[in-house]
Amino acid sequence: MSQKTLAESSRAGAGAIEHGGAASPKRWWILAVIAIAQLMVVLDATIVNIALPSAQTDLGFSDGNRQWIVTAYALAFASLLLLGGRIADLFGRKPAFLVGVVGFAAASALGGAANGLTMLVAARALQGAFGALLAPAALSLLNTTFTDARERARAFSVYGAIAGAGGAVGLLLGGVLTDALDWRWTLYVNVAIAVVAFAGGWILLGNHRDAENAKLDVPGTVLVAAGLFSLVYGFSNAETHDWGSPLTWGFLTAGGVLLVAFAWWQTRAAHPLLPLRILLDRNRAASFLAVLITGAGMFGVFLFLTYYLQLNLGFSPTRTGVAFLPMVGALMVTAQAGTTVLVPRLGPKAVIPLGFAIATAGMAWLTGIGLGSHYLSAVLPQLIVIGVGLGMVMPPAMQLATGGVAAEDAGVASATVNAMQQVGGSIGTALLNTLAASAATDYLSGRDATSKLVRAQATIESYTTAFWWSAGFFAAGTVLAFLLYRRGVPRQDAGATQVVHM
Repeated sequence: MSQKTLAESSRAGAGAIEHGGAASPKRWWILAVIAIAQLMVVLDATIVNIALPSAQTDLGFSDGNRQWIVTAYALAFASLLLLGGRIADLFGRKPAFLVGVVGFAAASALGGAANGLTMLVAARALQGAFGALLAPAALSLLNTTFTDARERARAFSVYGAIAGAGGAVGLLLGGVLTDALDWRWTLYVNVAIAVVAFAGGWILLGNHRDAENAKLDVPGTVLVAAGLFSLVYGFSNAETHDWGSPLTWGFLTAGGVLLVAFAWWQTRAAHPLLPLRILLDRNRAASFLAVLITGAGMFGVFLFLTYYLQLNLGFSPTRTGVAFLPMVGALMVTAQAGTTVLVPRLGPKAVIPLGFAIATAGMAWLTGIGLGSHYLSAVLPQLIVIGVGLGMVMPPAMQLATGGVAAEDAGVASATVNAMQQVGGSIGTALLNTLAASAATDYLSGRDATSKLVRAQATIESYTTAFWWSAGFFAAGTVLAFLLYRRGVPRQDAGATQVVHM
């Protein structure tokens, strides 16, 4: 690279710093605004789940249609994430952030006022679409605002903890709002959160378009949106159909073909939607995979443990949410230690596989639950161990996945992280639901299915099967992370964010 190019890159980096507010004390207020917005997006992955029975009773839709309230959000969010990230790069992160916040709040208000299933599903799809604009804008703002290595590590520990624990917080908040008020408030609450995020973003954020001279890759956008939609839709169909259904394998196959075509097109496009240089860094690619595996494995904790606590131990929705808080606390503590102390000193090759291994042990320990188990002995210690492990994986992986990218690629790199988490969750949802249902059916085979005790034990078998498979996901993460991460401390942790225009 020539001296002139280096100088231009330095000026570009300085511009990103100036516009991101990294040289100002306001950066910690910016972190608070970003954290609030990210919490709103992450909450909606689970907050509505706990209110579904109440919504179903109120609006009168069938069990078969209930899944679409969750699936509509996941489909729109996953399929539009890369487009949302590129829009933030092309047109500016501040307007992308603010439009995302306003749109998400409006869609939430529409869902809260729903008078039927169609209106509610449409609102959830709109939430996913605006969330796909908001989430990558928020993460890329974080990456370009914090340029000091230690401060960036602290910021990512907060952001990663929210990304990792937001699902559990959603269960708690959803339970409280449903018990105290009404299921509609699990959606209306986003309006209040959005007011704070919008006001903070309007006042604190500067605008900078790092990729303003680039153009939108329309063929790439169509290919990746259709591919991700087909992939998530195929896995969603596996929950209500079987794996042999054309609606399952057909969409999964189509998704794979479209994503291969997208990868091929990115090598030829003049202005690629996802520049392949983002994926070619070994640590970054390993981090994307770590986020995907974590998304798949965490589903086993949140969904099936929620079922166990409510249906088997008799917990209320609010008490169920409170039961997850120790895991959230453990995750936040180790998130801080992992990003600010362990990874900068030991490197990701030592820390992230260790985190996966600890989470594996916690999930395997959780398979010991039974009909007569108690929360304090059979659930609480295991949740803390899982939280410790995930805190060493999710925040460092998210930091490494977005650190060191060129400023004009920050949005799409951030979108890729969110896409990995969403697709991982969809894979986990489909696989674990299918495996759990099969385990329950196998247990009932040859036994008295009319017995309440037998049916109750069958549900325990389904939960423990899901936990074992989640442990398997984390074990695979342990091996893959150890093999893929480079030895030593990442270069971006040794100094400021690298802003290199390729």
